[in-house]
Amino acid sequence: MPGALAGLRVIEMVGLGPAPLCAMLLADHGAEVIRIDRPGAAGALGLPPQYDVAARGRRSLAIDLRKPGAVDAVLDLVARADVLIEGFRPGVMERLGLGPDVCLARQPRLVYGRMTGWGQSGPLAHAAGHDINYIALSGALQAIGRAGEAPVPPLNYVGDYGGGAMLLAFGVLAALYEAQRSGRGQVVDAAMTDGAALLSAMFYGLKAAGAWRNERGTNLLDSGAHFYDTYRCADGKYVAVGAIEPQFHAELLARLGLDAAEFKRPLDPAQWPQHKARLAAVFATRTRDEWCTVLEGSDACFAPVLDWDEAPRHPHNVARGTFVEIGGVVQPAPAPRFSRSEAPTPAAPVAAGHDSEAVLRDWGIDAQRIGALRDAGAI
Repeated sequence: MPGALAGLRVIEMVGLGPAPLCAMLLADHGAEVIRIDRPGAAGALGLPPQYDVAARGRRSLAIDLRKPGAVDAVLDLVARADVLIEGFRPGVMERLGLGPDVCLARQPRLVYGRMTGWGQSGPLAHAAGHDINYIALSGALQAIGRAGEAPVPPLNYVGDYGGGAMLLAFGVLAALYEAQRSGRGQVVDAAMTDGAALLSAMFYGLKAAGAWRNERGTNLLDSGAHFYDTYRCADGKYVAVGAIEPQFHAELLARLGLDAAEFKRPLDPAQWPQHKARLAAVFATRTRDEWCTVLEGSDACFAPVLDWDEAPRHPHNVARGTFVEIGGVVQPAPAPRFSRSEAPTPAAPVAAGHDSEAVLRDWGIDAQRIGALRDAGAI
């Protein structure tokens, strides 16, 4: 199957963090994404290319933009593209001669996706940073962690990937939809700080209503409540429960063999510490897998906490094909699912420059110019 985005042409200016994941999402669903790499560039964190999972499903053109003819060649590719994605600091693409004004002059319908931490404007726009900094400024990091302890970085899910890659993909597709009506492209300014703040929309509403406290680990969804937390089992492994609604809370208590009379006023935060201690004591009496036989698949809102090795082997994930193996590397399969436009199995990631001449040829650059770029050391 070709995928829902078959026919879409995307240029990815290779960088770190969320822009590659955004490009992966588009490629997973059938877009033709060309990675513009630096010659000799190493994969993510210096690992061999097969482990750079976020680079899957794309061909790579490695070109030295400092060499004669290189920028013009990239602009010729831009003229044939629908989307360009870049993740550099503001001004870098302009200095390379590939800024939005230049690219949109070559392709007026181009959607130019810009991924940064702080955004294209504002007093911090040119400062260095990483996911942890962006989510700190948005208010999200302050809310993540247990009571009385330091904030806990949630890997780089919230800034890089949730607030960054996902919103850049959304912005690009929204701009493409608008371009169908207007005939004009535009710039998408996706900032991880903005995105992390947007992901916090519900919590800002709860805070304004007086239903959420600034003190982390004391609220409904941040490990404050006994019915929404993880618990250590007899074997040192953990389970997760999220039995918020009354009927689910009742199911949890019944399957744990607990008297509901012990858990009066379950939504009263003053009761949560003692209720949590009671649940902790019960969960500690059996192994994680023993609790799975009691609770998994019920309405108790229960799941085992699986590690990276266990998750791909869980029967539910196996049944749905949630994970695939590509090039010997187990990794998440494309998502979401479509009823007709099934995503193809992605190709394994390739080294920088693996497809340079083929990409140029397939995108309309003639053999003479390819030879000139080779002679100039650009490819």
